[in-house]
Amino acid sequence: MSLESHELSELKSKIGRNPTSTELQIVSAEWSEHCSYKSSKKHLKMLPMAGPLVINEKGYDSGVLDVGGGYVVTAHIESHNHPSAVEPFGGAATGVGGVIRDILSAGTRPIAIFDGLRFGNIEKDQQARWLFKNAVSGVAAYGNCLGIPTIGGEVEFDECYQNYALVDVAAIGFGKKENLIKNHAKKGDLVVLLGGSTGRDGIGGSQFASDSLESEDRSAVQIPDPFIEKLIIEAVLEARNEKLIHAMKDLGGGGLSCAVSETADALDIGIEMDVGKVHLRESDMHPDEIMVSESQERMLIVTDKIKLKKLESICKKFHIECSVIGHVTTDSQMRVKKGTKILANLPTDVVANATLLDLPSKYPEYLKTIETEKKFKSISDYSKTLMQLLASPNIASKIWVYGQYDHEVGIRTVVKPGSDASVLRLDNGKFLSAKIDGNPKHCYINPREGAIGCFEEACRNVVCTGAKPIGMLDHLQFGNPKDPEIFWTFLESLKGLTDFAKYFEIPCVGGKVSLYNETPAGPIKPTPVIGVLGLIDKKPLVPQKISENDCLVIIGATKDEMGGSEYFEYIHKFVGGKCPVVDFSESKKNMTAVLDVIGAQILKSAHDCSKGGLAVAVSELCMQNMIGCKISLEKIPGDKLDVDRALFSESHSRYLLTFEKKNLKKLEILLKKNKISFGIIGHFGGDKIQFVSGTNSIIDLRVDKAQKTWLNSLRDLVLHG
Repeated sequence: MSLESHELSELKSKIGRNPTSTELQIVSAEWSEHCSYKSSKKHLKMLPMAGPLVINEKGYDSGVLDVGGGYVVTAHIESHNHPSAVEPFGGAATGVGGVIRDILSAGTRPIAIFDGLRFGNIEKDQQARWLFKNAVSGVAAYGNCLGIPTIGGEVEFDECYQNYALVDVAAIGFGKKENLIKNHAKKGDLVVLLGGSTGRDGIGGSQFASDSLESEDRSAVQIPDPFIEKLIIEAVLEARNEKLIHAMKDLGGGGLSCAVSETADALDIGIEMDVGKVHLRESDMHPDEIMVSESQERMLIVTDKIKLKKLESICKKFHIECSVIGHVTTDSQMRVKKGTKILANLPTDVVANATLLDLPSKYPEYLKTIETEKKFKSISDYSKTLMQLLASPNIASKIWVYGQYDHEVGIRTVVKPGSDASVLRLDNGKFLSAKIDGNPKHCYINPREGAIGCFEEACRNVVCTGAKPIGMLDHLQFGNPKDPEIFWTFLESLKGLTDFAKYFEIPCVGGKVSLYNETPAGPIKPTPVIGVLGLIDKKPLVPQKISENDCLVIIGATKDEMGGSEYFEYIHKFVGGKCPVVDFSESKKNMTAVLDVIGAQILKSAHDCSKGGLAVAVSELCMQNMIGCKISLEKIPGDKLDVDRALFSESHSRYLLTFEKKNLKKLEILLKKNKISFGIIGHFGGDKIQFVSGTNSIIDLRVDKAQKTWLNSLRDLVLHG
């Protein structure tokens, strides 16, 4: 947990002397991969980050979008992978706390939380079950205590996460544009530390997260306290309303070292601080420990001497400690003292800007043969296969997860978890739709196309609510970047996301890179997780109950691209084949068509077709509405495919639209106008899920039997093994 030898030499050269021990700790934290992004920063610039709705300000920890009527939405995504792999409850809980403070730091109220979770094979691995169960409890406990709804997310299980966990947490904020914190500071302004006491928990957390996980360093895991966080939210928002805040930053990775240096660097100022003024949980802490502690529920605020009294009275009202720990200077130095003794005196641009690396990349050996398929044993009973998939951890209902989250608190939730995307009501009469998606199986087989597919799937999900995508968040999670093959997969994923974002004019408004996700067993698969925000001007498509004789249309072609499918991997235990590829032109036309049809108000529901393919997507509609259906495989648009491929291909850009028979003509006119591939493939009724090909019955499954398996299998697996 220290600087590499060449970095130490570089630091000495830049400051012209040997650094003090405090300076070494400060720079080690800020130059860690976790805080500096030294491996990825130069490449992230390829993403489009500007757009007509994007608001950029100095030092914001979250993306800001103008949603009209004088209102803004903020969004950010974070991870707490290493801590969650060691202590899943605390790791996941403090992940929620951190991303909430990122939203707060722009001056907006946090209104929603999302989580993306990854664990090992919970069917075989007891530790994976333990990690999963406790990480979900951690997210639930923290979010529920704050009174902020956790309204969506996704969960995936894969052998590559053995003895590990990926815990991604995203948050959304909302507020008036005029109340955004315009970060600024002038000489003599005061630097205030507000919130929880600084303790020894989380010391070295950023360095711990910047290396492969080979030990259970519990001292690097922070301790959560959602009750203090709730008080901080209310105190900060009241201080914002009173115009008491000049600048604000959350204390996350690197603690005071990073918060102070990054604030000073972003605002072109210097900051002088005294560690003796920091309110502590443990009185015997060394200055170095104080500077790198990552104790939670802390905010750094810049204010002035006149406003300080009012800020202190607000803190007293909410029973929050606040300490004046320093002041603003104009010399662009970060000066750390204890009383009169100077412990660190460093240029802020040196501390806050690690030298960016230019790492080598190389096409991975494994990709040379991965698309080669092998022959599988023919399946005689597709009803049984579908039941196996519905019971599988990656496809089974996640109600056991989101049932633990309070997703209705705050009265904004219009479409709840369990649908394609969640929808929130905004104060300007509009609605915000949001979803996060990832697919490490696809990304392993083809990092570029896999990443594009994750992005498009998140777009499809918000489009199914009637929303136009307006911004994206990316969370790029990979193994050791110094392995050229792993770094190649990172670059390919990034290039794919960039191409899609530019073509669809969806700006990247924020994100995170998490590297060194490895254990002694090896690296994780490439795991980009993409969040998409969509805006609905009028009203969302809230799924209505499907009734007897309602019809089903599929938009988009089903193709022979089975690589990374649940069918290949779960049923046949085969990793390989060609993964689905997004045709940008087809994708855009299909999105436009679905939004047109939703706008015409002739649909009961729209559902995207993804994991498990058409057979699973149709089954979900039947199980959620407790009604049967009959689907004709020969009416599916696209290539003429073998039965298993028609049922289980995970081709992108496909949507299932349900509607009353009387609206068929209107629907056909709208779809033909958009010149897209579509097929009226079936109708609802009875109590069985049926797929037929000509006169042959392919699947014949009772809805109640399927639903019981789908709803209960994940819970039973977690609770009873």
